[in-house]
Amino acid sequence: MGKEFIELFEHWAGSYDDSVKGIDPEYREVFKNYEFILNEVAKRSEGRVLEFGPGTGNLTSKMAAKGLVVIAVEPSRAMRELAVAKLGDEAKIEEGDFFQYPEGRFDTLVSTYAFHHLTDEEKERAIRDYGNLLAPGGKIVFADTMYESLAMYEKAIEDAASKGFNSLAEDLQREYYTTIPVLKEMMDKNGFLVSFERCNEFVWLMTAEKK
Repeated sequence: MGKEFIELFEHWAGSYDDSVKGIDPEYREVFKNYEFILNEVAKRSEGRVLEFGPGTGNLTSKMAAKGLVVIAVEPSRAMRELAVAKLGDEAKIEEGDFFQYPEGRFDTLVSTYAFHHLTDEEKERAIRDYGNLLAPGGKIVFADTMYESLAMYEKAIEDAASKGFNSLAEDLQREYYTTIPVLKEMMDKNGFLVSFERCNEFVWLMTAEKK
């Protein structure tokens, strides 16, 4: 359930905000248009929001500034502490993950750069569960690395390796990146109307409304 990556985020927490600025050339394309991506997710969010994997709270702060009621669940203690320090009382930051979160109903479920920590089987289970959290018209708004096909995913690994971006190539193989057709089938099966918009070479914005 993504918990195998917690140690990575414990170490990454202190430099995460620098990473998303594109300072590291190896990950510059991954975080290209980062502010635009967060702003788009915030713009599409409504009402009572549950955020999965807020990290240091960059998206959380944008939604809170919009006046939304935000509860964010983060498995990394180091990330949570930074998010709490950044946000204060503007949002509620709790320990949790894609399967452990507060009870209740939400209008919007959001996440950025995190859903790939779940296997495809776990993604489908999560989407099925989320249907019970949302009323008709409720939305899932996730921005994450995904690919149009398995061939495109394999090409991304080859391209990273050919550029000498060995850490990126390893990340692409270690984590659970999926394809748009697979996600669309999951959403269709669980009663969501879904659309995908490309944000950069790696990241797509997935918006799914419950029918």
